[in-house]
Amino acid sequence: MIKFGPSGNCERFFAEGHVHTEEEAAFVKGMGLDCFEYSFGRGVHMTEDKARSIRRAFDDMGVEISVHAPYFINFANPDDEMAAKSYGYVLDSAKMLVLMGGRRLVFHPAAQGKDARSIAVERTADRLKILRDYIYLNDLQSLMFCPETMGKLAQIGTIEEVTAFCKIDEIFTPCVDFGHVNAREQGSLKSARDYRERLEYMIGELGYDRMKHVHVHFSKIMYGAKGELKHLTFADSVYGPEFEPLAEALHELKLEPYVVSESDGTQADDALAMKRMYEQAAKR
Repeated sequence: MIKFGPSGNCERFFAEGHVHTEEEAAFVKGMGLDCFEYSFGRGVHMTEDKARSIRRAFDDMGVEISVHAPYFINFANPDDEMAAKSYGYVLDSAKMLVLMGGRRLVFHPAAQGKDARSIAVERTADRLKILRDYIYLNDLQSLMFCPETMGKLAQIGTIEEVTAFCKIDEIFTPCVDFGHVNAREQGSLKSARDYRERLEYMIGELGYDRMKHVHVHFSKIMYGAKGELKHLTFADSVYGPEFEPLAEALHELKLEPYVVSESDGTQADDALAMKRMYEQAAKR
């Protein structure tokens, strides 16, 4: 089934006096949500005991958990030693994810740097093949590794690039961040057809079974000429994108993704708003 939840601890979580990640399980469940994404954005600094404690809390509540690997991953880095660190960031995140009882790991593919885009994309693909081998060597192939569509023009991660990366191996499942897509494409997502066209392209390339449970990030994002500038909340009426047309497209295409809200501070409330929008779309 389709799942909705927040990325990280929202303002309401702290306002209610909560502190620990374990408390997110009951908090999310109490709001009527289904999942939660934990971010290792600044590095994997969690103990194994903490990871197991988080698993117990989420198992008790029946809430699914995913993780976001460190933000500074860059598989296009021309320096092999720096690229080797990126393998470590993904694998370390994955090992913690196993202890936390989750299956989905999101990561940023790469930055273009000073190279031509074609060279950076090819280097990223080559490194993802090496990452694939490491994943199998570490017996982590039961997890879903999700390269994310990116919001800045200087980042590697268009829908087409991420789709191509996922053709490398079935362990890779796209993370489609529609706020990023909209920012990168200067406000391109307006109608259900806009969303449907992009999803149908990915289904055509990867197959329905690979896309049925695709990982989705969603938020409104301020953008400029070079793409993403700042995550916003659903209260914003200037930048978008809007979720209602996506809800319609998801229902029409019979997709059941794991939908994570990345709104700035209101991520749990906006996740609940998305769930309600989807329920309304499904009734039509």
